[in-house]
Amino acid sequence: MHDPAALRSIHRARFQSEPALFAAPGRVNLIGEHTDYAEGFVMPAAIDFATLAGISPRSDGQIVIYSENFAEQRCFSASALPVQAAKHWSDYPLGVVAILAGEGHAIPSFSLSLWGDVPLNSGLSSSASVEVATALAVLSLIRFTYPGPVIARLCQRAENEFVGANCGIMDQFISANGKENNALLLDCRDLTYKLAPIPAHVALVIANTMVKHSVADGEYSSRRAQVEEAAAVIARHRPQVRFLRDANVEDLANYGSEMSPNALKRARHVITENTRTVAAADALIRGDLKTLGRLMAEAHSSYSKDFEASCAEADAMVAFAQGLPGLIGARLTGGGFGGCTINLVESDHSAAFSQQLAARYSAETGIVPQIFVCQASNGAHAII
Repeated sequence: MHDPAALRSIHRARFQSEPALFAAPGRVNLIGEHTDYAEGFVMPAAIDFATLAGISPRSDGQIVIYSENFAEQRCFSASALPVQAAKHWSDYPLGVVAILAGEGHAIPSFSLSLWGDVPLNSGLSSSASVEVATALAVLSLIRFTYPGPVIARLCQRAENEFVGANCGIMDQFISANGKENNALLLDCRDLTYKLAPIPAHVALVIANTMVKHSVADGEYSSRRAQVEEAAAVIARHRPQVRFLRDANVEDLANYGSEMSPNALKRARHVITENTRTVAAADALIRGDLKTLGRLMAEAHSSYSKDFEASCAEADAMVAFAQGLPGLIGARLTGGGFGGCTINLVESDHSAAFSQQLAARYSAETGIVPQIFVCQASNGAHAII
């Protein structure tokens, strides 16, 4: 994570005021992709990459947002906030401000500085970390608090309603509620969760394919529409099925012929992924890493073949991890169509694993990947 003292200094120099500082982590999802908006199960962990936010009050009626990552500043009127996204990095913090205003909070003028080391467009939820960090910062300024799950919902709404990305709740939830040395099995229906401890001898090795994607693009939206199409078909026969969370593989056998071929495949992924995710959490809690690795492999195959949200580079990265010393399990993580793979690796082997994986991938694709060795971290918090 970037040094908070550095952001404090940047904010002071730019705005001539002392900021309050906050941090919100990115995340990696161990298993459970595209199940969150089907009210299913996911198992993410917060990681030790984060967005830092520094905030201080102003007296001129303006909201000024500066990004150190983009070396750019945007200025808005606190009394006349934009009502739609501009397809700009500032949409994410501004969307949070707009949602808070819509909840009845009087938004004062302020200066906000943002600086993060969550890799952009990599499937590690840099946008959610920006949203949650912004929410904590603005709430501190107006002297109001919400529980972590409520902050997650508000930030999800910012992305859905303002930015225009149809994301589920997972990214914002884990950023707001992560627990050090634990993954969370999250029930996306009622936002209850249980901790799944990650053994001390297991490292999270994140391998960035360097293939960029955006969850706001048409591919993500089309997959979600196909998931919803499948749920609607099943609901015609079983009205109690509101989301694919409520469906099972027997429903696909009975009613799959009424769906488009793509909707059938997407539904098969989501339904089986829910089952795998719950089983993976149980395996992690038991310390059964062999079973966990098998489930991760099955999850990647389903994500690639049934959900068709992988790509040649991600499939290659997962394939190259197989057989390397220390590997427990590997799969593509995040919204899909590029981004990062998550590799659970015995800590003693993590350095050599990273080097060998990077060499294999680079030799085959001509792309030099980024490899990060991470640990599960706590969720968003104030920095004293």
